[in-house]
Amino acid sequence: MHDLVLSGGRVVDPESGFDGIADVAVEGGRIAGIGRDLGPARRNLAVDGLVVAPGFIDLHAHGQCVPADRMQAFDGVTTALELELGVWPVARWYDEQAHAGRVLNYGASTGWVFARIAAMTAQQTESSIAGMGRAMQDRRWADAVASPAETADIVARVRAGLDQGAIGIGFPNAYAPGTGVKELSELCSLAAEAGTPTFTHVAYMANIDPLSSVEAYTRLIGLAGSTGAHMHICHFNSTSLQDVERSAELVRTAQRQGLKVTVEAYPYGTGSTVIGAVFFADPAFPERTGSGYGSVETLASGRRFADRDEVLAAQAEDPGALVLWHFLDVAGSEHHRALLDVSVLFPGGAIASDAVPWLMPDGATYEGEDWPLPDEAVSHPRSSGTFTRFLREWVRERGTLPLSEGLAKCALIPAQILEASTPMMRAKGRLKAGCDADIVCFDLAALTDRADFRHPNRPSEGVRHLFVGGEAVIAGGQLVRAARPGRPVRRPVAA
Repeated sequence: MHDLVLSGGRVVDPESGFDGIADVAVEGGRIAGIGRDLGPARRNLAVDGLVVAPGFIDLHAHGQCVPADRMQAFDGVTTALELELGVWPVARWYDEQAHAGRVLNYGASTGWVFARIAAMTAQQTESSIAGMGRAMQDRRWADAVASPAETADIVARVRAGLDQGAIGIGFPNAYAPGTGVKELSELCSLAAEAGTPTFTHVAYMANIDPLSSVEAYTRLIGLAGSTGAHMHICHFNSTSLQDVERSAELVRTAQRQGLKVTVEAYPYGTGSTVIGAVFFADPAFPERTGSGYGSVETLASGRRFADRDEVLAAQAEDPGALVLWHFLDVAGSEHHRALLDVSVLFPGGAIASDAVPWLMPDGATYEGEDWPLPDEAVSHPRSSGTFTRFLREWVRERGTLPLSEGLAKCALIPAQILEASTPMMRAKGRLKAGCDADIVCFDLAALTDRADFRHPNRPSEGVRHLFVGGEAVIAGGQLVRAARPGRPVRRPVAA
């Protein structure tokens, strides 16, 4: 007898292309069958009028705690992964997540930047955006080329993380622009040897040479060709800025030549990072990025900066403070909207949120149990509505993609990016017998993001049911507060 049968929904499997009315049987946390007359079940749930699809896989989620999971559940996410920054030590992080209990499936890469901080400075910092920002107090890890001994130490630490099951190597290169190419090449060769991707925030973000985004992508593609590494590009939109059309040409050419280069993007023209990021201090920041200091806004207070002196003062006071960066004016410029389309609609590219933690007015990360989240908790709206925004605007309203292709960007393509090195991902991102019962059921007509920059903590609407490993996280549009079905996503670890 099945544990559950979802009956009468519009079942869409982006891998096979199946799109039709069918039932889905779930047993033991996996999909037992799809079709009609699937046999008896302990529970039957009618999902007539709803789309039944594989749960969305977020390759770029920095929240990594229960409140962040809950908000992303309403965005259709069943697996949230920290791959750009990564974590270190890896085994300890997985143990901590298992002990705490997670709502969504979770996983991480091995955090090169944290290995660099440990090898090159005396600082101890947690594996988080804010922790990286605070480590800017001793900037040697960010600005200096590592010595041969330090490079060997960094590589050894990163290798240890891979040996502990990390899903590739996180490479936020823009935060450590002083890193030498010899170090990067050694680490990319390590990734190729292990058969894992790298998840790269490219080294430079600027629209003028030298050190332009185009130079950064050219270097990344060179590393893919010279080392054989799979180079995955994080937030293709925000790192390309207004040169995304040329950047896309370079990536397409590399892919046609057989190089392992993949991309992700989020459907916003505003990014978020720490104020301590090196590029904000660049005296030529306005000229190089096409946006002035007024485009940078503190996340906790909403204050915009007037000039570089204010930025430098904020960096000295709290380099780990989160800020918003409005790098494209998608509300006021048709050209900027077209630039965003280039990254969001890139063929074979994934949708990924770059969701950041939820902050309280004092700057502390919120990790409590309140639901809804406290009114004063703030984040980027992408932490609430990335996938629903994409499906609402690009699929339903504008019709730039059919539903199956839109769902592929949210579920199948992220799984495919990972599955060569992380075999368990072959059971995610699809709806077919034997796959994990990570399932989202949503009302396509009602599906929408509700978060904006004034009200970022409004959960999305339209997800009626969400299952992680066959266990309900959302039932009838309501959060199941006690649910903690999240399981680790991890590469096989040698005994």
